[in-house]
Amino acid sequence: MPRTRRINSRVLILAVVFAMVAASGVAQKNAVEPQIHAASIGHDVTLHYVDEGRGVPVIFVHGSLSDGGYWADQVGEFAKHYRTIAYSRRYNSPNTNPAMPGYSAVVDSDDLAAFIHTLQLGEVVVIGHSYGALAALFLAARHPELVRALVLAEPPAVSLLVDFHGDEDERGKALFDDIQQRMVRPMQQAYQKGDREEGIRIFMAYVFNDPHAWDKMSQSSRDQTLRDAHEWDVMMTTGTLFPAITPQAVKGISAPVLILMGAKSYPFLEVIERDLARLLPNSKTIVFSDAGHQMWLEDPEACRNAVEKFLAEHGIAKAGNGSTVRPASN
Repeated sequence: MPRTRRINSRVLILAVVFAMVAASGVAQKNAVEPQIHAASIGHDVTLHYVDEGRGVPVIFVHGSLSDGGYWADQVGEFAKHYRTIAYSRRYNSPNTNPAMPGYSAVVDSDDLAAFIHTLQLGEVVVIGHSYGALAALFLAARHPELVRALVLAEPPAVSLLVDFHGDEDERGKALFDDIQQRMVRPMQQAYQKGDREEGIRIFMAYVFNDPHAWDKMSQSSRDQTLRDAHEWDVMMTTGTLFPAITPQAVKGISAPVLILMGAKSYPFLEVIERDLARLLPNSKTIVFSDAGHQMWLEDPEACRNAVEKFLAEHGIAKAGNGSTVRPASN
């Protein structure tokens, strides 16, 4: 999901870091220059990623309108104690994978499983934000043997809204219907007409509850967002934006889960995350009082500290200080 207007510009800057490093060798400040790797995971799909540090593998999964560079500020810090990997999902820069029908977070989860197998990582810690957190949730449900621990920052598990019971039943169904009627279906119609900009405009208007949210962005921010929206070209025409995950599937996730929430985030996400916390059998929730949906950008140190504490509580030890940068692969 997108961020506030102030944060949006920073996200867009971070999002191009992947491409900038690959193209011009720009190094992160106070860090060893990250190397770009490419992993062929089968079915003509190649995923680009950075891989630094040593120890327990920690994989970062970005959300929509972004790419692996979203995690630029976190990779170096986590690499001090863990093997830290940040990759771009199938249709995000700098990947150039061919469009295939049926794309959704389920496909992303299977891509991630294939990626883990390709790199021979074994059990991993997965940290996902927004749509990347939804992919991580599906990974834990579909490939539990690969997940040692999970950190979910507001996954849009929209299908759970129709499975509420008791006093929340009507509210959940009303929210689900509203999301479908005012966001998903109009976005599909726009994309099926080939109008990517109108599709993004509809999305922004819904999540910000402001019909002029897209127009208030700078031209450079709009241009960058349009570039990062390629995944929706595929998803909104031949795939599914919010694939269904059942309460039973969520209840079956046994790995420890840390749920991160921003107190100033979008109301419909708060409803979903509270339900996830109820369903997951081994979860803990942290709410950042001064942050919104983009808590990883608004309060990065607090997020990192919360994750490291969570991992320690579950016996996932830090490696010694020092970072290992692996040579780029083709």
